[in-house]
Amino acid sequence: MTKTMTVAQPDPPRTIGIDVGGTKTHLALGAGNILRSERYVDTTSWRTHSFPHNARGVHRLVVEWLGSDALAWPMAVGAHGCDTTAQCDAFAAELRRYFTGPLRVVNDAELVTAATGLTEGIGVIAGTGAIAVARDARGELLTAGGWGWILGDEGSSAGLIREATRAVLTELDLGGALDPLGRRLMAAFGVTEGAELALAVSTADSAASLGSHAEQVFLAADEGSALAAGVVTQAGQQLALLVDRLAGRGAAAAQIVAGGTVILVQPRLRRAFLDAVREHQPSSVLQFLDRPPVLGALELASRLGRDGTEAAEPAGTGGIR
Repeated sequence: MTKTMTVAQPDPPRTIGIDVGGTKTHLALGAGNILRSERYVDTTSWRTHSFPHNARGVHRLVVEWLGSDALAWPMAVGAHGCDTTAQCDAFAAELRRYFTGPLRVVNDAELVTAATGLTEGIGVIAGTGAIAVARDARGELLTAGGWGWILGDEGSSAGLIREATRAVLTELDLGGALDPLGRRLMAAFGVTEGAELALAVSTADSAASLGSHAEQVFLAADEGSALAAGVVTQAGQQLALLVDRLAGRGAAAAQIVAGGTVILVQPRLRRAFLDAVREHQPSSVLQFLDRPPVLGALELASRLGRDGTEAAEPAGTGGIR
């Protein structure tokens, strides 16, 4: 008589990655860089400006989705608004009140480099906002840009509309007529003259609402608007300038990874950024992220050792040059 013994197989390693963006939060469960399950929620539905409150919010999101056992799994969080090492550490300290597993908090823009397997490099985000990030030799977070759509965020969707509006209004000041960019902006905001356009843009209630019209700039450029084409070219140059600023502060610029909804879906902006990077950082390799940034959080979580420190791994490559 032959007996067959079934050996219980251990569960695959499970890690949690969270990408907290300005408008949406992407939660992922996976092993290594393999995404097994995911969930999206509106960031505004749970996040405030309080780290203790936000830590409770992340705890609630994870437990509701995965159960209390998940509190002991390795987790990495890329958080929009964590713009200094101290802020990342403060948020991590609040999260450790609820999570017992290895844990790391980084700026959300750092996820784009990690998602390609890189352990160093400059990450650039051009979406609702715009920022460039890197780590220096001591592991301190370096940022350039990301000052918000009123003061900066050049190259973002909101920044594109702001600069496009300025270009149209300047042309009107010079006695020029509306070109395709001016007509498209007027129609998008439901106005008929420059003063009304200025008021509509100036009183926008959020970067997201303003940036929702960014496609009009690219459509106008396709229709032959020199103003729109100039705005896009300038946006690419300004994003490259963020890279220059970080490189000047000691960031390793050999690898640059760009992501964000605007730069990934608009070829004109990608080309403008690529041209500017080639001019300013000719020895750098530029990649455009071809996967969800939350995979970078899973990658970071997978590097966490049992003591919560990051295990050393060779730099990888990937993406689109």
